This record gives sequence, C-alpha cells and structure tokens, in this order.
Amino acid sequence: MLAPERRTRADILTAVAIAAVVAIAILAVVLTSGVRGTHAQSAAVDLPAPATGGPVPSQVQELWNQPDGSAMRSLVVGGVAVTADGGTVTGRNPRTGEQVWRYERDIPLCKAEVQFGTVIATYKDDRGCSQTTLLNAETGTRVAARSSYMDKAVTLWPDGTYVLALGDNRMEMWRSDLVRTLEYGYVDAPVNPRTQPRSDCTLLSAESAPSRVAVLEHCPKDAADRLTILNPAPKDSTSPEEYSSHVLNEPGGAVDGARVLAVSDTRIALYLPGTQTTPPVLTLYDVNGNLVATHQLSGPMTGDAMVARLSTGYFVFTGENLIALNPSTLDPLWGAAKVLGTPALMAGQLIVPVADGLATLDPNTGAQLTRIPLQRSDYHGQPISLAVSGTMFLERRGTQLYGVGGPAS
Repeated sequence: MLAPERRTRADILTAVAIAAVVAIAILAVVLTSGVRGTHAQSAAVDLPAPATGGPVPSQVQELWNQPDGSAMRSLVVGGVAVTADGGTVTGRNPRTGEQVWRYERDIPLCKAEVQFGTVIATYKDDRGCSQTTLLNAETGTRVAARSSYMDKAVTLWPDGTYVLALGDNRMEMWRSDLVRTLEYGYVDAPVNPRTQPRSDCTLLSAESAPSRVAVLEHCPKDAADRLTILNPAPKDSTSPEEYSSHVLNEPGGAVDGARVLAVSDTRIALYLPGTQTTPPVLTLYDVNGNLVATHQLSGPMTGDAMVARLSTGYFVFTGENLIALNPSTLDPLWGAAKVLGTPALMAGQLIVPVADGLATLDPNTGAQLTRIPLQRSDYHGQPISLAVSGTMFLERRGTQLYGVGGPAS
C-alpha cells in the first residue's frame, strides 16, 4: 500500500503563486474588456407582437419622440421600436416611447440596424467601428459579439440573409450569428498576401442579396468608377470570389454621386448622375455585370436619397420623388411625386410621408387611396424614414424618432 502524498511548503507556495497569476489575469481582462463599460437592462415583460391586419387609422398625431442619431432608418422589430444614440441602444414601446430595455457602453455607437429578430449595434474603439454586439430585439439580452478592424465610419445594410458593413476602405459580410463570410478591400494584417484583388480603392457604395453583393468603388488607376460583383459567402472569407469587375464606361460613370441602389438575385441597379450632355439614369446590369437596360430619370438624386426594401419590392426615394422597382428585374414600375421619404406597409397599403401628412398608395400601381393629415413639429425638410408597428407609425426625421398614432392605436 502506497503512503499518502504530503504537501510540502514549496507545493503550497507554488499553488498560491498560480492562483495569484490567474486572479491578476482575470482582473486585467475585466478592466480592459468592453464588459467593464457596459450597462444593460433587459426587458422585464415581453411586448406582444402587434396585429398586422389594420385598419389604417384615419387620424393621427405625434405621441412621443426620442433621440436616434446612430440609426440609418426607422427601426422596428415586432412589438419593439429601437432607438440608437450616443452609446446607447434602447428598445421602446411603440405606442408610448417608454423604455423596455437598454444596452449602453462607454464608447460611441457607429451604427445600429435590425435583422433576424435582433439588433446589430456597432461601436467605435481605436480600431475603428470594430466592436459589434447582437441583441435580442424583444428583451435586449446579448446574443453574440464580434471584433475586427473596420473603418472609422460604417454603414450597415441587412438583406434578409447577411448584414453588409461598409466603410470607405473595407467591407465585410456577416451571418446571422455575426460570423464573417467575406472581407473585401483593405486588410490591416493579411495572413496571405495578395488575396484581395484590389486593396487601394475607395469603396463608394454597396448593396447585397442572398447570392450577390455589388460594390461601386473608385480605384486610382481607373478613369471612372468600377462595378464589382462578388459572392457574399465564398469558401474562404479572406479570399473574395469575383463574378465580374469592370470600369463603368456609361455616361455618368466618372461623375461623383453614383451609387448602388438595389441588388436582386438576377440584377443590379445603379444610379448614374447626369453629365453636361446626358441626363441622370437608372442603369440595370445582370449578375455578370453586363448592361441590360437604362432608364432616364426626371431629375438628379440628392445626397440624402434613400432606398427601402419591403416585401413588395424596392422603393427609391430620390430626394423628391418615389420610384417603385420590380423586386426581381429592378425595372421601374411607377413613380410618385412630391414625397418626403421612404414608405412602409400597413394592412396591404403603402404608406408614404408627404407634406401634409401620410398618403396611402396602392403598392402595385402607386395610385393614391387616401390621405392622413399630420402636423409635424420641429420639422425642417429632412428625409423621413417610415416604419410601422401595428397601427403605429414611426417616423425618423434627422436624428429623432417620432411615434405617430391615433387615439385607438
């Protein structure tokens, strides 16, 4: 029978030293991680998903407003309206504007978006807009997070499958769990050199669909902007897979202001500004980058033009007019003049912000059905992004989100 082991003084000192090192390491991680500067308050009670059958209210008024400087559009998920401002993302009751949940960090927000029943919040540190958190939209609880080098300013665009994060020099595509499926452009520390086809170009605009992502970029050696069409999820996320890439020889391809408007599984729509001899146009390309159609526009698009993707298709707000695009071919279907922003759907009708309130349109033809009067406070002509929750309207104007509804909403 073996004699029992005895702990010596040296064994005890060694164990104490190891425990001290571990404690110091844990403390260092806590002090330097984002957890230390994070304050979260989850929802105590889930808000029920609102009814979607209507009817559209005939009388509405402003009920509340809150700062919303870090969103790009009006954000609503189910029964929760989302605002993003400073370093805080807040889930709110769409009817009252009251806080349901809150997620706050001591670093500034870059942008916030919603998709997959979640909120995507990207924060800025010394590596750019590099820290992204995924929150449950109903409760505000943290679902996932990622960190990677990004530009100092980014835009986020969800396409129903992926999220596109775009900066001036770098673009990434993320899955629903924030796992990166594609990086494109500048790479700060490439493991394998020369995996990027071009790393010195300025990324001007991009949009995506589940099977394609289109990037408009300007490269130093090109005489005009370049349209590049990529696989959003290649086998290796660090090695982009190009379907096509070519310099735009069409009129307007060398004029500032061109942008990608929409991407479907078969087409890409671009806006090309007018030149001294040609008008501004909407140009359509197939997935191989071949020009298939050109549609002349009645006027140029402004710098604050916006695009809304709804279940019935794409709607382009040019800064003055609204253009509905076919969801598959992206050909223009109809236009509506003198609108103030992008629309939303309620009870099968398209609701559009206009000067004296909200207009309801037939989504298939653009024909006006009714008009809902609304007196807007502190409005100075900013583009309006409209969203709907039940019979409540959410208008994002400038850096404020307004809850708009009727007495029976």
